[in-house]
Amino acid sequence: MPEKHLFEYAVLRVVPRVEREEFLNVGVILYCRAQGFLQTRCHLPEARLQAFTGAELDFDELRQRLQAFEKICRGKPEGGTIGRLALAERFRWLTATRSTIVQTSPTHPGLCENAAATLEQLYQQLVG
Repeated sequence: MPEKHLFEYAVLRVVPRVEREEFLNVGVILYCRAQGFLQTRCHLPEARLQAFTGAELDFDELRQRLQAFEKICRGKPEGGTIGRLALAERFRWLTATRSTIVQTSPTHPGLCENAAATLEQLYQQLVG
């Protein structure tokens, strides 16, 4: 029987009007220490967001913000100072509470055999 590993995840959300607390799920970030895994999967559904908000959104800025999450997860120099932190520290920084247009849900734990497959499954369930 394959070994199960503890993982944590959070949902990436676009919150067009922070004061209204309405959001649309656009991605998932998953961390599994045992597998040395930290990745995010996201998609920016422009038409859906436009219909949801009824307002003009700067989609280039939103894409840049989501790409920053990806760069930090990869841990490369383009991730800046945060991207050079250890995996757990990067995950905690990415999932910290913030009042911006891109936010994360509270973190949730689980057990998995394959972190990449679990990320895909959560993405399909919560975003797709």
